[in-house]
Amino acid sequence: MRIASLVTRITQQMRRDRRTLALFFLAPLLILTLMYFIFDTEASDLKIVVTGSDETIVKALKKAGFQVTAAEEFSQEKMIEKDTDGWLHVENGKMKLTLLNDEPTRAKAVQMQMMQGLQGNEKNTPSIEGKYVYGDANTKGFDTFSPMLVSFFVFFFVLLIAGIALLKERTSGTLERLLATPIKRYEIVAGYVIGYGLFALIQTIIVVLYAVNVLDIVLVGSIWLVLLTNILVALVALSLGTLLSSFATSEFQMVQFIPLVIVPQVFFTGIFSLDGMSDWLQKIGKVMPLYYASDAMNGIMYKGFTFNEVLLDLLILLAFAIVFITINIISLKKYRAL
Repeated sequence: MRIASLVTRITQQMRRDRRTLALFFLAPLLILTLMYFIFDTEASDLKIVVTGSDETIVKALKKAGFQVTAAEEFSQEKMIEKDTDGWLHVENGKMKLTLLNDEPTRAKAVQMQMMQGLQGNEKNTPSIEGKYVYGDANTKGFDTFSPMLVSFFVFFFVLLIAGIALLKERTSGTLERLLATPIKRYEIVAGYVIGYGLFALIQTIIVVLYAVNVLDIVLVGSIWLVLLTNILVALVALSLGTLLSSFATSEFQMVQFIPLVIVPQVFFTGIFSLDGMSDWLQKIGKVMPLYYASDAMNGIMYKGFTFNEVLLDLLILLAFAIVFITINIISLKKYRAL
C-alpha cells in the first residue's frame, strides 16, 4: 500500500512536469533522428587533380571512382582553396602524389583507390612518391578531432557550472535582493559574467595546457591563438549557461538542457565528416557555436592557421557571446522593470 502511494505520487509529479516528460520521450527521438541523417549520408567523392599526365591515367582514376580534373598547372595553395583530396603530378615516368590529409581517413582512401585503379590499368605501375599538406603518413584520425575535444570540454563544463551557479543565486533569493537595489540589469549581468568568467578563464588555461603539454595533442599553430579561441568559447558557454538557467527552476532541469543544447552540437564539430552531409544538415551546424570553435581549433592546432585565417570564426564566436549577453539583460525584465 505504501509502495503504491509512493508510485502514485511520483507519477503525479511527472505528469505535472511537462518539461521532464518532453525530455524523457522526445529528446531521444530528436537525437536518434539527427544521428540517422548524419550516419545515413554518403561520403562525398574523392577529388583528384592530375597534371602532366596522359588520358590513360585520367580514365583509370575515373574508373576507380575518383572525381578527376586534368590541369596544366596546380599548387598546394589551390588544393587548400578548392579542398582537393589529392594532386597527382606525372613527370618523366615518375608519379608524385600530394595529399591534403585534412581528414586522414580520406587520405588513406585516396592512396588505396589510386593503387587499385592504376594497378588494374598499368602493367608496370610506377612507384608513387607521397607528400602531405597537413600532417604526415603517421597522422591518425584522433589528431584531427582532438583539438575539437578541447573546445568541447571547455564549453560543456563552463556552461553547466555557470548555469547551475546562477540558478542557485536565483533559488536562494540573492538575485531578487540584488534587483531590489538601484543596480542596473546590465551591471548584474556584467558582474556575473566577469566573476564567473575569471574561473572559466583559469579552467580554460588549465585544460589547454594539460592537453598540449601532458597529453601531447598535436599543436602546429600558436598556443596563444588556442588560448584566445577557448577563452571566447568559455565566454559563449558562460553567457549561454546563465541564459538557460533563467528557464530552469532546479539543478535537474538545468541538466535537462544537455541533450537538447550540447549533444546535437557534437555532431557538427568535425568528429563526423561534414562533407557528405545534406545541405540542410550543414546549415543547421552553422548556427551552433561549437561548429566555429571546432573549425578554428582544428585550423590552429592541426593545420597551423594564423590569426587572420581564423578571424572569421573568432568574430562569430564573439557575436554569439554578445547576443546571449544581450538576451540575458533583457530576460531580467521579468524580475524587475527598470
